[in-house]
Amino acid sequence: MNTQTRTAPVAAEVARLFRPRHRTTRVAVEQELFALDLFNGSSAAPDRVRRASAGRPYEPWLAFEPGGQVELSLPPAASAEQAGAHLVAATCALARDLQGDGVVLSSLPVRAADPATPRHLRTPRYDAMERHLDTIGPAGRRMMRSTASTQPCLDWWPGQAGREQWRLLLLAAPFIAAATARSTGPTGRLTTWLAVDPGRTAFDDRLLHGDDPVAAYAQFAAGATRFVDGDPAHLSTLFPPVRPRGRYLEVRFPDAQPTHRVGRLLQALAALLYDDARRRTALASLAGEQQRLADHWAAAAAGTGDVERGLALLDWHPDVLREAS
Repeated sequence: MNTQTRTAPVAAEVARLFRPRHRTTRVAVEQELFALDLFNGSSAAPDRVRRASAGRPYEPWLAFEPGGQVELSLPPAASAEQAGAHLVAATCALARDLQGDGVVLSSLPVRAADPATPRHLRTPRYDAMERHLDTIGPAGRRMMRSTASTQPCLDWWPGQAGREQWRLLLLAAPFIAAATARSTGPTGRLTTWLAVDPGRTAFDDRLLHGDDPVAAYAQFAAGATRFVDGDPAHLSTLFPPVRPRGRYLEVRFPDAQPTHRVGRLLQALAALLYDDARRRTALASLAGEQQRLADHWAAAAAGTGDVERGLALLDWHPDVLREAS
């Protein structure tokens, strides 16, 4: 079956991901953190975290990644400032509760490579994903077990403004990734992601091919190896830098940020997407970069990316980077 034939059935499901409805300006965030044993630094099993957080106000927003990484997926807030403050409060409460069980939280984007790091989550989906990624190389296991990110979620607008938001985030992504990087080089988080499975991560310009983003995404989805049944499940195994989610866009590319700095990143991205003049000025500044996106991603991973351009897109002063830890 050729790619064009395979694209047709998945296109209808992809179209559901490209249906923004309202011009709202909410902000949400998904923050991944390593939960580590206080005494030996090993990855703490999710059950330990669940026990310590049972009945707490933040418990409904708590989830886990395969290597035991904690994910706080907070509900949308009316502003970036509120979303950032809510994340700080929830993270501090979780950290206090975990201390009593000998578990500490780390906001580093990469945990030191350890072949013995277990995969705590055993589900058919994760089993199939690991089997597939193992056929490509070791990066898949590192990604699943030993990386963490900060994922801002911004409301997606209908019409031309929404198409601008989608295009701007994809074009600006490698520069913003370079400006917010906390790990680079061979052991960096982004280096790992670039090696996982290019057919399902799209760190290049394939999502910007042509004038129809639905067609481009359907082509991307059709070209990715299937290891689960059904179009919705298959689409959930795609990990592009920016993921379409219907009402909002999930920004997946930043390294995990220190919790106290997340609010600043949310504010910058919200201003970039929600201010019509800023969004269009930024898009104009990125004209001609589409063909070089793969090179820009490689440079960001290596630590040689255009940090100054990323800072300009975020409207950040270079002193902001001194706060990175």
